[in-house]
Amino acid sequence: MKLDSKSRKVGLYEALKTRILTLEMRPGEDLDETALSEEFSLSRTPLREVFRQLAGEGYVDLRENRGARVSEMSHTTLRDFFLTAPMIYGAVLRLAAKNARPDQIEELKAAQAHFRDVLRAGTGAERALANNRFHDITGDMADNVYLTPSFQRLLIDHARISVTFYRPTDNSMAQNVSEAADQHDQIIDAIEAGNENRAAELAEDHWALSRDQIEVFVMPHGLDIPLGDLPRKTPA
Repeated sequence: MKLDSKSRKVGLYEALKTRILTLEMRPGEDLDETALSEEFSLSRTPLREVFRQLAGEGYVDLRENRGARVSEMSHTTLRDFFLTAPMIYGAVLRLAAKNARPDQIEELKAAQAHFRDVLRAGTGAERALANNRFHDITGDMADNVYLTPSFQRLLIDHARISVTFYRPTDNSMAQNVSEAADQHDQIIDAIEAGNENRAAELAEDHWALSRDQIEVFVMPHGLDIPLGDLPRKTPA
């Protein structure tokens, strides 16, 4: 059955998100409008509408007269990632514990069950996407107009980095990945209990575990402050 234009646009949107999050499309890579138009049977107008939507969510950058490209992961963006991640994760989980609805908690539990399934038999990309979905739901729970854009951008880079250390062949990571899954269970418990302080503490623990693994693969050279810490103010 031939899909209508709206369904093809949704297909393009979801495909590009997945390709970007799993590094099938590399940071900084140009989006080939001609190839994508042919692949999804879309004209340039709906194609560019999808590009604009993805740009607004942080997946791509739009450049005047130069087309769209996958959002970069530069020294600067990685530095900002390490500096802001612990603050944003903590705020999101605190608000999630405060605001989560019962249906969202059930959705989070289902996402966690899927995450454990792919830890047993999934690819690195599948594991990264499942982890991303878990945290994406906590962002929905937080439901904060100021935090949401920053959290979504953070999750994009976290997923792209995670593809590397979620590889099933990386036996050295197995214990840490298992611990991360256990922390997910604790996060669910804290949110379900409405325990905001505990949720914030778990966010800090969860970030510390992720940070240690991320540093192994993407240690930004030249950082003169500890990763995950805020810059100290110079005394007046």
